[in-house]
This record gives sequence, structure tokens and C-alpha cells, in this order.
Amino acid sequence: MSAALTALACFGAALLLTLVAAAWMTPRIWWKRANTRALAVLVVGTGAIGSALWWFADPGPAQADKLPAPPLLALHQDAPLPGRSYRVADVLNLRAAGGVGSPRLAVLPAGAIVTATGVQDGDWWQVHADVDGAAQEGWASSLWLRRADERRR
Repeated sequence: MSAALTALACFGAALLLTLVAAAWMTPRIWWKRANTRALAVLVVGTGAIGSALWWFADPGPAQADKLPAPPLLALHQDAPLPGRSYRVADVLNLRAAGGVGSPRLAVLPAGAIVTATGVQDGDWWQVHADVDGAAQEGWASSLWLRRADERRR
């Protein structure tokens, strides 16, 4: 059952339980006409009982080991594969090493195609690029690289 359906079921049941408990435990005159006291009883009761039911329905960290592993994040799926081509999204500095403090080797224009070597250091990927007709190897920030086969927006 999805989380939204579980929450809806828990709080729906909590509202019914609150109405039954309020009918048995509060003075009948409170329910003759709507007032803030009756609304407060419904809100607080539904919130407390619904939260307790949801807490029991949620697998929580104790059972999380039994659940299947979540899918890998997109960042892990887009790790630099050796030989894969990437398109430069905006003007990008090709550097001697990973990091903005490293010397700049060249400036790659937006739309240029680079090829990953497969080596990475955090967000920095080692790439091969064609700069003014000469092959150049350096480091580029992966934040500015898109898969060459990825559709432009």
C-alpha cells in the first residue's frame, strides 16, 4: 500500500474512533451545535490517534533492512563511463586537476563534446576534449556536463 493510502486509511480510522470516543466520553450538549471545543476535540483526537496508527503501520527503521533496496540515485547512474560522450551545457573550464583552484588548460564552448576517461574525484571528471583541433585531457565539473544522447530542454 502506498504511503498516501496508508495515511488516508490511518487518519480516516482515527476520525471514526475519535467520534465514537467523543460520543461516549464528552457531555451530549457539546454536540448539539458546532463549537470550537467540539472542533478541538475532533482535531486533537484525530491527530493523536491517526499519528499512532500511522506509526504502527509504517515499517520504520527496524524493518527497513527487510525492504528491497531503493533504486540508485541519478548521480550514481550517471557516473562517468569510460568512452561515453558528454555535451558541455555552458562555457566550461578544462582544468589540470579537479577543483576551481587548479590551473585552467582551456575553455570549452557550450555544446562541445567531451569523452569521459572514467576517472572521477567527487564532482570532477577527467575528460578528453578536442580544443582547437588538438586533443586535450583535463578535468571538468560534471555539474556542467550532460549525456550527449540526452535531449535538450
